[in-house]
Amino acid sequence: MSGVLTRLYRGETTFNFVGRRWWGFGLSLFLIVVTMLSLFTRGLNLGIDFEGGVAWEVPATSITIEDVTAILEANKVDTADAKIQSLNGSDGSRIRVQVAEQTAEVKSAVQSALAEKAKVDVQDVSVSSVSSSWGRSITEKAVRALLIFFVLVSVFIAWRFEWKMALSAILAMVHDVLISVGVYSITGLAVTPATVIAFLTILGFSLYDTIVVFDKVHDNTARYAASRVSYADITNVSMNQVLMRSINTSLAAVLPVLSLLVLGSWVLGAVALEEFAIALLVGLLLGAYSSIFVATPLLAQFKTRESKYASLADEIHTGSEMARIAGSGKKTIQRVAATAQDSEREVVLASSALTHPPRPRKKRRR
Repeated sequence: MSGVLTRLYRGETTFNFVGRRWWGFGLSLFLIVVTMLSLFTRGLNLGIDFEGGVAWEVPATSITIEDVTAILEANKVDTADAKIQSLNGSDGSRIRVQVAEQTAEVKSAVQSALAEKAKVDVQDVSVSSVSSSWGRSITEKAVRALLIFFVLVSVFIAWRFEWKMALSAILAMVHDVLISVGVYSITGLAVTPATVIAFLTILGFSLYDTIVVFDKVHDNTARYAASRVSYADITNVSMNQVLMRSINTSLAAVLPVLSLLVLGSWVLGAVALEEFAIALLVGLLLGAYSSIFVATPLLAQFKTRESKYASLADEIHTGSEMARIAGSGKKTIQRVAATAQDSEREVVLASSALTHPPRPRKKRRR
């Protein structure tokens, strides 16, 4: 075990990511299919900010969800689409009720009935009303920002690396956001503006982790340009070299979010943090997964079809052969460094010869 960790830390592992890419593709395809089925059948549990309507929150001291349903029906409020949730916070348990927009008389009557049943003051039962137009405005701005982000990212990656890397990175980000939305659809968690912000944050992390791997692949592609090495081997070597960095980056991002979720939401009862933290946690885990098992294998799939690598498409070395390829790359770096040092030394010697005038010749005695 210690030997594996040592090799992982040094970037000397020989995991065959490209050779087993279909496992990752299969898992991602399965999750996407489940997500699409859930979105078409269950949809999303949109919060009041997106759907609009009225919501009441009452302390759950001596009132149950059945009591709340009965009060709504008694006031002729349609309960078919009503969302009734039990919330646990630092100030105790509360019941949240969300329905479509109602008249002022109905709002007041339900508030009084809830307070009477819960045996609390009317002021302890909060009432909030939000128009759906505000949620639509937030959604439109988020979609616009998402499209602009995709365009700018594509242009930058295509300029800095190549268009196939840009395409792979965009597909990986779409994969991350889509499955993250699917988690909310399957679990029934409420989608709020905080959730939308978390989804946009996910894109930044997913892109960062992918760019780290792509940068190493780009460097190794230039390094092995004069060698007969398949693109699959270049990709495998690159991913193994940055695997520990990717794991460390993911852990450094996940641990604070976990503390936010566990301590902030579940222990201290800050329920509002849960909406943001769960989306972030799922997105961070998906970003770490997609950079290794989706984005880079997709890139290898695209590049192996090029004429330069097509004849080597079936060559995927593993174990000691992969280690040998990685070692030859390190020797190339050492040779380049040595050549650079020799060139620098020659320049120094030449410049010193030019800056120091020749010594005058001694005159011979006659």
